[in-house]
Amino acid sequence: MSAISLLLLATAVTAAAVGGAALHSARGLRRRLDECAQCGTPERGARVPHARSAEEIRSIVVEAIAEERERELAEARAMWAAQERGSDGTHVHDATLADRGTEYEIAPVLDALLKGRVDDDVLENLRELRDRDMPQPGIFVPRQVERDLGDDLESVEPLEQQPGPQDGQETPGVTAARRRHPSEPDFTLRGEPALPAQTPLRSRNAAGHERTVGRLAELADARTPLSDVRQGPLGTLDVYLFQDGTTVCLSPGHRETAEALCAALRDGDVPVLMGGSTVSGAYALTFAYGEGRTAYLLADRVIASR
Repeated sequence: MSAISLLLLATAVTAAAVGGAALHSARGLRRRLDECAQCGTPERGARVPHARSAEEIRSIVVEAIAEERERELAEARAMWAAQERGSDGTHVHDATLADRGTEYEIAPVLDALLKGRVDDDVLENLRELRDRDMPQPGIFVPRQVERDLGDDLESVEPLEQQPGPQDGQETPGVTAARRRHPSEPDFTLRGEPALPAQTPLRSRNAAGHERTVGRLAELADARTPLSDVRQGPLGTLDVYLFQDGTTVCLSPGHRETAEALCAALRDGDVPVLMGGSTVSGAYALTFAYGEGRTAYLLADRVIASR
């Protein structure tokens, strides 16, 4: 055989080998594709979640809201603890606001109210909070700076010899200022008594509570717009002003809710009081503003005056 014949034979054998290898690879690839197509359909069907019922969706939403509420309460308590205590562990506002009626105490019954556990002990604690008398402020003497008092100390009479209010009593100026404050339900903004002086204290408290509940119901029924929100010092008292002249004082205040309502007023979404509920003196109020947005307030004491 000639060299050309051998070369052609070798070329044919090589081409046949390459073609056989390509055919074998194509058949293996086709087999793999068929296996993937057969196994892919059940997997895709298993990945699609089944439709959940309305009860399951509602329970998930309730759990999420409860977790968010617990987180906000924890953050609020941590913020209060940081604000009320200084670096040495003492209260920051003890030197300037002690015995001035600005003390704030976290009621232990609020957690039970939020979680729905209202039993006889909780109701008894709420009654004690309602009937407890407010602490009477003591004598407040400001320090005068940049003045040498050494020469005048000898001419000053002893404190117990000077005329002044007895222990547990207020000075006339402090009493008049307290009467003019909107949070005092027994007096008008002019300092005049709203009820007869001979009315017993418990009767006056009951009348003030009924007057507050009735006034809040009137605001909710009339959808009276809110006109202004004024936050008190250290969150102890927030004042809500309505367009009809009604003043609602809440204690303790809630900074996040007050800021949200202020932002709504600035944006033109005037909030209105939708309603509320009371449990032995504790109040829960609901405000609506914007497109379906709501704000909730929980306070130990609420006073509505006009």
